[in-house]
Amino acid sequence: MSPGLYFALTLGTKMAITAGFVLAATVTAERVGPLVGGLVSTLPIGAGPVYVFLALEHDAQFIASSAVASLAINAVNAVFATVYALLAQRRSLAVALPGGLLVWTILALSVYEMSWTLLSAFFMNVVVLASCLALVRPLRHVTMPPVRTRWYDLALRALMVATLVGLTVGLSFRIGATGSGVFAVFPVVLINVMLILHSRVGGKPAAAVLANAPLGLVGFAFACMVLHFTAALLALPVALSLALVTSLGWSLTILTARRRGVRV
Repeated sequence: MSPGLYFALTLGTKMAITAGFVLAATVTAERVGPLVGGLVSTLPIGAGPVYVFLALEHDAQFIASSAVASLAINAVNAVFATVYALLAQRRSLAVALPGGLLVWTILALSVYEMSWTLLSAFFMNVVVLASCLALVRPLRHVTMPPVRTRWYDLALRALMVATLVGLTVGLSFRIGATGSGVFAVFPVVLINVMLILHSRVGGKPAAAVLANAPLGLVGFAFACMVLHFTAALLALPVALSLALVTSLGWSLTILTARRRGVRV
């Protein structure tokens, strides 16, 4: 088999596997309440498989450096979800989603141009996530009407996430660790949730899911830090597994606290 054909086949397989993960997770997010939907949408269901495939192509230092860039972009994703949630209260999808994407693009370009350490990215997350959580708190508790998912919704999600995986893995040697870390956490799942829910159930219920996203992104920030610290110390499969467990553990902790009557 020629190297070109082998690359195309393996890349196609990676794209299909990741698309399957995202489809399952976003369907789950739509069938439950805003809190669970927001937490599921911010699990590393898109970034996780991308990092697995990056780990097959690069060494531990590359993955550790990419995790710092992903941590910085995690704060940008929180701003993106917050801007959309605020705009969606009174504006249409045609305004709320492009408005959020415009803010995301400006901030992401700024992040890409800067040199980040784990400490600077961590403190930015602390400030940004705390601010976003305060802004969206009044928007988080809205009853979610039933959502009927159509086949072309699934096809759209599969295409979006497959494109993300293809770009990140295919270009990783050219864009380096920082660029790969940025692309890996592009908010493709959040965008899918916005596209489907806003047009089906309206702006406020869709905004409620996204208003819960910053809470889930706290767990993703911890996962990025765990990956950075463990990538060079442990085997990469172990480091990636620990990062996933960290994100899942945070979400389960939030759900357990809510069920016990604790306000989160």
